[in-house]
Amino acid sequence: MAARFFNPVATDKQRTTVLLVNLGTPDTPTRAGVRRYLAEFLHDYRVVDLTRWLWCAILHFIILPIRSGIVAKKYAGVWREDGSPLLAISKKLRDAVQSQCPEHDVQLAMRYGNPSIRSVLRDAQARGMKRLLVLPLYPQYSASTTASSHDAVMKELQTWRVMPELRLINDYHDNAEWLDAIEASIENHWDLHAKAEKIVFSFHGLPQRFIRDGDPYAAQCEAGAKHIARRLGLSDDQWLLTYQSRFGREPWLEPATSASLEALAKQGIKTIDIICPGFAVDCLETLEEIKVENQEIFHKAGGEKLRYIAALNDSPGHACALAHLIKRHCQGWSH
Repeated sequence: MAARFFNPVATDKQRTTVLLVNLGTPDTPTRAGVRRYLAEFLHDYRVVDLTRWLWCAILHFIILPIRSGIVAKKYAGVWREDGSPLLAISKKLRDAVQSQCPEHDVQLAMRYGNPSIRSVLRDAQARGMKRLLVLPLYPQYSASTTASSHDAVMKELQTWRVMPELRLINDYHDNAEWLDAIEASIENHWDLHAKAEKIVFSFHGLPQRFIRDGDPYAAQCEAGAKHIARRLGLSDDQWLLTYQSRFGREPWLEPATSASLEALAKQGIKTIDIICPGFAVDCLETLEEIKVENQEIFHKAGGEKLRYIAALNDSPGHACALAHLIKRHCQGWSH
């Protein structure tokens, strides 16, 4: 492989790249597009750590043929004129963060799909990048998300003759500015709609054995939810933490969001506000799983209003929180 070198006339802004990394999305809401995306996603050992020969057979001969069409219909239901919600909103968030951090070159990559981490890093290298700060857009750390993003960055950098100075951000679940943004988002919702009888904090689930093996994800979800509830002055009976997006048959983190909403409705709870603090921007898991699937579950069980509070997306508060985080982690870097 030919050696690649930094551009010696790069500007100071180009020399420091901030790489925002989100999970990823299919290029198109079609069976073929979803199959390519799921194949890359589910091949990641950080996501599914089963023996490769067994898992690859299950994935390619059972899961992908069956699930690709089903998931494609769900993506089609949330697809926008400007494409996948996750990618379109992430681009707007990147632009908002860039406006808050004019001294840095803020870029966006997807862990799976496009724009790939490899392509974005190589473009930054060609522009003369000297320093790299990696910020995965996951407030809570998990090996299956944050560490996987770091893995992909390091896999690319291993091929470079000259590596940039490197810093990695693991999490920001207890970051004051991020908590400010979440708190303001909920209070703005309440100003418009009044409080529901209960608020549910729904986080993406993980297999329980990941936590037993030392993953801090659940502890950080719980800590963040408690911070938010405390800031809002909620008593213990006014809020609930749940986990969504279960996959496979092994035990996952509990309580499950869908089962909890059904149980609350059967207990006579008629109105619930639900927010997903683990998602930086709205995506299939919020727009379809929460707003459509779980809405139906709640209504069928006797509930009346399940009101979804949007992700922080590209809001000024979110961009400000990430900018504060970036500037804090860039301190001490010489120019």
